[in-house]
Amino acid sequence: MKTLIDHLSQYADYHRDPRNIHTHFVGVPMIMFAVVILLSRPTWMVGAVPVSPALLAALAASVFYFRLDMRFGLAMAALLAAMLVGGQWVAAQTLAVWLATGIGLFAVGWVIQFVGHYYEGRKPAFVDDLVGLIVGPLFVVAEWAFALGLRKEVQAAVEERSGPVRLRTGQQAAAHPQ
Repeated sequence: MKTLIDHLSQYADYHRDPRNIHTHFVGVPMIMFAVVILLSRPTWMVGAVPVSPALLAALAASVFYFRLDMRFGLAMAALLAAMLVGGQWVAAQTLAVWLATGIGLFAVGWVIQFVGHYYEGRKPAFVDDLVGLIVGPLFVVAEWAFALGLRKEVQAAVEERSGPVRLRTGQQAAAHPQ
């Protein structure tokens, strides 16, 4: 099994321009929340617990994150729990509100992502490896941690493999196309 550093470094290879990372701070949570919203229907009550495809996916994702790292796993589980609460609320609205919110967030989130990758000069990581779809949210949380001065050892290990975050100019982007 790949380690936390393996996954973050592989994903970071596609995300070294700070403008791309900043678009991910907005786009990835929008996409993640959209998926939670769209998977929050149908819901079955198991005792007092509402069970939906969103809950099952969040539990599976949390297991993945916890196996990589306990601290990031806790952060991701807390984030997913908050999104599940919001997703359940949106799913309880009318069909039109549920679909418009979920599809709208999903579409706008992807537009933001592709703007970031335009600056990066590279295609999104998931194009080469679908695991990037689950690593992306973890990467965003890790980048927030790094910005707050946390997990410097993880940041150093990722930068050792993928290089530092750097602003790509037009010439650099043209020299390293997708």
